[in-house]
Amino acid sequence: MVFSSISFLFAFLPAALVLYRIVPARARTVLLVLISLLFYAWGDVTHLPLLLFSVIFTYVAGMEIGLYKVRRQKRSARRALILAVAVHVIVLGFYKYTDFFMQNLASLFRREPAASGIALPIGISFFTFSAISYLADIYMDRAEPESNFLYAAAYITMFPKLISGPIAQFKDMQDQFTAPRMTKQGLLAGTRLFLVGLYKKVLLADNLGMIYAGIQTLDTMAAGTAWMAMAMYSLQLFFDFSGYSDMAIGLAQMLGFTIDRNFDYPYVADGMGDFWRRWHISLGAWFRDYVYIPLGGNRCSTRRQIFNLSVVWLLTGFWHGAAWTFVFWGIWHGFFVMLERFVFRDIRQLIPRVLRIAVTVLIAFFGWVFFASPNMGYAFRWISRMFGSDGLGFADAATGYYFRSSLVLLIISVLCCTPRFGRWLNGLSWHKGKAGAYVSSVVYVLLLICSIAYIVGSSYVSFLYFAF
Repeated sequence: MVFSSISFLFAFLPAALVLYRIVPARARTVLLVLISLLFYAWGDVTHLPLLLFSVIFTYVAGMEIGLYKVRRQKRSARRALILAVAVHVIVLGFYKYTDFFMQNLASLFRREPAASGIALPIGISFFTFSAISYLADIYMDRAEPESNFLYAAAYITMFPKLISGPIAQFKDMQDQFTAPRMTKQGLLAGTRLFLVGLYKKVLLADNLGMIYAGIQTLDTMAAGTAWMAMAMYSLQLFFDFSGYSDMAIGLAQMLGFTIDRNFDYPYVADGMGDFWRRWHISLGAWFRDYVYIPLGGNRCSTRRQIFNLSVVWLLTGFWHGAAWTFVFWGIWHGFFVMLERFVFRDIRQLIPRVLRIAVTVLIAFFGWVFFASPNMGYAFRWISRMFGSDGLGFADAATGYYFRSSLVLLIISVLCCTPRFGRWLNGLSWHKGKAGAYVSSVVYVLLLICSIAYIVGSSYVSFLYFAF
């Protein structure tokens, strides 16, 4: 089930909110776990036992680590953490990377690769990282082991963030499960954020995706068309995932929970380091807190810092998908982050900010070419087309057609990538007098109507990050 489906918007969500509101406060955690499991089973009932195993195993392992910590048995606690994390990583690796390793081994020995037939469970990358956060926070004394099984289960299975994040860390969520409060203010603010996310996904991302898909069907293309495809996919990915994150955070807010924002206008970043402080913030924070800092962070020699960053970026790329394109994408971003930090650190401020933003966007957009491509050959073929390898010049009839048909969408999309539009939309608050309330209500009702009309009139389009 996806947030932008009719079944979720008009069946699951209203029923969940009504039930959550009418049950006693002490029973809300039970209800949250049950509706979250139902939400998961709706989309992937086959792997529901795997999710339950992850929850139960994580809870038991967390209690064991906590017990060793109380007894001051540091080595035992460390061994328990390593073993528990290893189990989660092995399970994730089995489902997500078996085919990748089988295909590469077959290629190495020049044999015909055989598919394993292992289906990827929905959201496994996200609920596995949540489980590891739970265990690591207990080990690092950031949080107490949760004695109430339902609180631990609610943290891992909470349906707004279960399928595609954000990857909220346990230390930030633990206290919120004790007495979740569903308030009018939270419900209204969460609804507003949810509708903004729905608008990003349905009216922007899906339409950008249709144009991108159309361009990809061309046998040959002019350089300008290839550049347009890169821009379309880059914008689609941003609105698709930031839209999902807004919807997830808004849903959590409706239920009385606070999850930090996951995107902060990354396409106005003035450097790759800044880009990753704005893009998929929860994933960057996860790798920083549970990989980079434990490896030594930046409190070590330059050589060691480079090693630590290299590990993080290799893992970041590989986490996104079992393909060399994702590995290269991680290396691509890691290279420019380290280049900025260690080579251009003292001179980057001398470069005009507008130019820094333009270069950052260009680097990010080129990276998305590898992210979107099924293999490395396809990616390099796409890039070669951007420099005229098909011999059609910069523009042809197809370029003109796609440019004219998408111009308005492109303008709106670019505007929505900037903080100015976000500040304007957030300024339409329900809390600034009657006039503001009326205008705000009209704007958000229009967003809902337009989004619903588009959902009803178009074919189903899943969120891109469901694949990860």
